[in-house]
Amino acid sequence: MRQKIAAGNWKMNKTFDDGISLVKDIVNGAETKPGTLVILGTPFIHLKEAVQATSYNDQVKIAAQNCHQETKGAYTGEISVEMLKSIGVEYVILGHSERREYFRESNERIAEKIKAVLAGGLKPIFCCGESLEIREEGWHVRYVKNQLKRGIFDLSEEDFKKVIIAYEPIWAIGTGVTASPDQAQEIHKEIRNAIAEQYNDSIANATSILYGGSVKPANAVELFSQADVDGGLVGGASLKAETFLPIIDALPAHIS
Repeated sequence: MRQKIAAGNWKMNKTFDDGISLVKDIVNGAETKPGTLVILGTPFIHLKEAVQATSYNDQVKIAAQNCHQETKGAYTGEISVEMLKSIGVEYVILGHSERREYFRESNERIAEKIKAVLAGGLKPIFCCGESLEIREEGWHVRYVKNQLKRGIFDLSEEDFKKVIIAYEPIWAIGTGVTASPDQAQEIHKEIRNAIAEQYNDSIANATSILYGGSVKPANAVELFSQADVDGGLVGGASLKAETFLPIIDALPAHIS
């Protein structure tokens, strides 16, 4: 059975007090269904108290938005998996298009971070997705499969089972443009088929694949009703309880 997940990526938003207030509003307001999970990807300043604020709810977890691939050392401004684990963080978002574009993170660097997260006992949310140019040229499926191959397809079966995948068409992030439900289903199905080819059907059918790209209350139900869309990695709409709670509510109960 694969989990249905509403993950929020706050990016570089929210002061400490505003962020913790939002965490508490979500924890208190979320009506989670069996087999569903809420993950809040907060900035580093919120992580420790956010973990404490969600400690009594097993269906709400906290994610870091990045980590370093090394365990320790002279890496000014970075944070290690061990540090995150020491305060109770369970998930790390890796491979987001903004990290790839603005910080020049390669597939190889992301793969290193994925392995570091798994070695440290945490779970990665691996992001993949194509630009508008690649989509218009018709190379989007091949492009995303290459990201999977170079980022996570050399993992053992046991490690791969701990990975959540988030497909995020770059052309739909923060633009207000959303992939149609059919477009989302098409690429999610291709991703699941690629997992089955690399591993097996059982692992493919158990892997949660999230859609990220201008998810909002108005389109969440239709997106999440697609057979291979297991929830969303939500940006702007995760910054307010009144817009994120309906997205959580749009999650269907898990399927076997």
